[in-house]
Amino acid sequence: MLYTAFEFGRNVLRPWRTAARFGTEFWQSPLNPAKNSWFGRNAAASLSVFESITRRYTKPEWRLDFTEVNKVSVPIRVETACHKDFGSLIHFKRDEVALKRAKGAKAGPDPRVLIVAPMSGHFATLLRGTVEAMLPEHDVFITDWVDARNVPISAGTFDLNDYVDYLIEFLQVVGPEAHTMAVCQPGPPLLAAIAVMSETDDPNLPATMTYMGSPIDARKSPTVTNQLAEKQPFEWFESNMIQSVPIPYSGMLRRVYPGFLQLMSFISMNSDKHLDAHHDYFNHLVEGDGDSAEKHRGFYDEYLSVCDMTAEFYLQTIRDVFQNYSLAKGEFRHRGNLVKPEAITDVALMTVEGELDDISGIGQTQAAHDICSGIPAKMKRDYVQSGVGHYGVFNGSRWQNEIQPEIRDFIRRHFDETAEKTTRKKYAAPHLKLVKTA
Repeated sequence: MLYTAFEFGRNVLRPWRTAARFGTEFWQSPLNPAKNSWFGRNAAASLSVFESITRRYTKPEWRLDFTEVNKVSVPIRVETACHKDFGSLIHFKRDEVALKRAKGAKAGPDPRVLIVAPMSGHFATLLRGTVEAMLPEHDVFITDWVDARNVPISAGTFDLNDYVDYLIEFLQVVGPEAHTMAVCQPGPPLLAAIAVMSETDDPNLPATMTYMGSPIDARKSPTVTNQLAEKQPFEWFESNMIQSVPIPYSGMLRRVYPGFLQLMSFISMNSDKHLDAHHDYFNHLVEGDGDSAEKHRGFYDEYLSVCDMTAEFYLQTIRDVFQNYSLAKGEFRHRGNLVKPEAITDVALMTVEGELDDISGIGQTQAAHDICSGIPAKMKRDYVQSGVGHYGVFNGSRWQNEIQPEIRDFIRRHFDETAEKTTRKKYAAPHLKLVKTA
C-alpha cells in the first residue's frame, strides 16, 4: 500500500509541477520586465526548487561520448555486450582508429576492466566519474542493473545467487585475465563469484580484483547502516521494507524493495547536509550563480534517480551480508555449495577504503585480505584514502587524482606480469619439446 500511496502522491503533484515549470519559465523570460527584480528572482528560484524536489527522476544518460588519450580525443560508443532480464553488461568501446593514432601504431592493448556497479537503489550511471577516469588507459565494461519495477513477473526471481551467476557469466564474456572492480555493495558477491570460478578452474578467471568501500565483513567499524541491520530482526525488513509494484509499471505485482525507501534512508542519514544544499541552490538561483546551480542540479539529477531491487535479492543481502556475515565467517553458500575464498590463489587483491566512510566503515573492506588467505602477500595491496567519505572513494577529485592512479598502477603491474608469463609459456613449450627429443 505504501508504494501505491507514494505513486498517488506523485500523480497528485503532477499538475503543480507543471505549473511550477511554466511559472519558472515565465519569471525567467527575457520578455518579463520583472525578471531581474527581487520578487522575480525569488519567485523563479522557489518554483525551480519545488519542481526539482517533486520530479520523477528517470535513468540518466551516460554522457561519455569521448575520452582523451595522450591529448587526442577518442570517440566512445556505448554497446551492450550481454543482455539479461535483470541486468546487462555494458562496453565502453573506444574508436580503434582514433585510439591507435593517440597511442601510436606499436602500442599494445589496454587492460580489460569490469566495474561491478552496486544494486542498491541507484543506477550504474552513478559511477560515471569512475568510468570516466578509467577510460583513457583501460578497456572498460560495467554491469548495468535493471529497475526491478520494469521487469515482468514472468521473468522469474532474482536473488543473491543469481547475482553471482550473472557476474560469472559477465566475466566469461569479458574474457580471461580481466581486472575487476567492485564498488560498495557488490564486493561480497564478486568475491564469491571469483571463489566459485577458482574452485572450478574457470578459464575466464580474472587477473585482479579490487574492492572499494565494500561490506566484506560488516562487523568491522559498524556504521549507522550496519547498526540498523543488526538492531531489527530479519522479519522486520520483510514486513516493513517490501512492497508490491503498482500499476502501470511492467513489473506490477512484483515484490520489491522500492528505490524511494532506499533514497529516504540515505537522505535521513545526512538530512541537514541535503537541506543546506537545497538552501544554497535557492540562493545560487536568486544570485544568478549559474555554475553553482548547475553543479547542484548535476549531482541531484543523479542522486535522486533511484530504482527498485527485487525483494529476494534485498532480503538475502540483509540476512547473509549484514546480519549473518556469512562470507566473512566462511558460511556463505552459492546454490547450496559452500563458497571458499581461500581457494583464490592466482587473483591479485586490492582493497580501497575512505577514512570518513559512513556507509562501509574502516576495516570492512580490508577483511578481504584475511578471508582470501590463499593469495600470496606480494599479490595484495591495501589502500586507505584520507579525507574522503563513501562517495569520494569512487568519485570526485580525490578519486581522480589520488585513488584511481593507485588502482591503475596495481592493475598495470599485474597486467604486465600476466603478459610476461604468457610470453614465457609461448616460447617455453617448443624448447622443452626439443630437449625431450634430443
